[in-house]
Amino acid sequence: MSFESGSISCRMFYLPQPLPDNALALFRARMVPPLDTLGENQLHGWVGGRHLLDRTLDETSAFFAGYLRIALMCAEKKIPESLLRAQCRMDEIAHLRASGQAEVDRKTRSRIRKENIDRLLPSMPPQLKGMTLIHKPGSPLLFAEAISDSQLEVLQAHFRETIGFNLAPIDPMTAAAHRLHLDLRPLKPSSFSPECDDEDADAGPGRDFLTWLWFFSEARGGLARFPDLGEFGVALDGTLTFFKEGDGAHETVLRHGNPLLSAEAKTALLSGKKLRRASLIIARQKESWHFTLDADTFSLRGLKLPEIEKVDAAAHFQERMIALQTLHDALLSFYDRFVKERNAPAAWTKTRSEIHQWVADRATRK
Repeated sequence: MSFESGSISCRMFYLPQPLPDNALALFRARMVPPLDTLGENQLHGWVGGRHLLDRTLDETSAFFAGYLRIALMCAEKKIPESLLRAQCRMDEIAHLRASGQAEVDRKTRSRIRKENIDRLLPSMPPQLKGMTLIHKPGSPLLFAEAISDSQLEVLQAHFRETIGFNLAPIDPMTAAAHRLHLDLRPLKPSSFSPECDDEDADAGPGRDFLTWLWFFSEARGGLARFPDLGEFGVALDGTLTFFKEGDGAHETVLRHGNPLLSAEAKTALLSGKKLRRASLIIARQKESWHFTLDADTFSLRGLKLPEIEKVDAAAHFQERMIALQTLHDALLSFYDRFVKERNAPAAWTKTRSEIHQWVADRATRK
């Protein structure tokens, strides 16, 4: 459960309404069944935040340092493919010896495989996976370890069945609607390359934002002051993933060395590609947050929080969650600044010209 220590990979969500007063009872009503009931099908259900076998789900297990901390657990039995393949091959060899046949027909091979699955599966130990949810009561935000689309689908379905309403993932569209009351769907594509026309540009405010953030960090100094937060700096660092639909290679991934100053990065920008994923550093005074941002989903991957003094477990967890909240606030404040600029035609015309010049003038190293 990475929220307590180490790096964090998560998605951010809006709660469309506060959790009901009986939320804990609702989670408890859909608690994961006992593991001894596990058969061929998966088991899904809620557990407390202390570990994946925590089936108490009371105030002690579900809350920590003032935060709701629970997990959606999945249990299933799996036969290692190498074991199943070896067992099946043993039986196929025995079948050939007994039958005198030269090879095993498809029907027999299928029967042998099914018989081995039926025999081996009950003795397999359960495999456990979990997605932890973190929520500060009274806050409209929720953080969850649901990075992939399949994880998101499972999480949303179980949350909706349990609580009665959907979680709203924070992404470029929902963030603009929630924070600035703007609908970005009517925005037309805008080329960041002086060699590509707007109509051929990759659309999507998330990729525009992440590429603009690179421009902002280099051409404008990367510093911004936000009310109630202070001054933050932003810089790109490490792996860059570019994307553009069309002819040729859609995706370009640059890692190792110095991707930011590579000729390949300039070529990608000139060809009209925009950043779909990039490693970022956001800093405030002596604090720094290192992470990879997915432009389309605003997922945070491998987030390293600022160093926290060694204190008791509850205080340490609380400080980490405050740092996570601060990153959310700072990142989306940068996004607010971008959206306001992108949504103002006159301002954006000037910015686009600056971006074109920034791309054209980029120095590169071989």
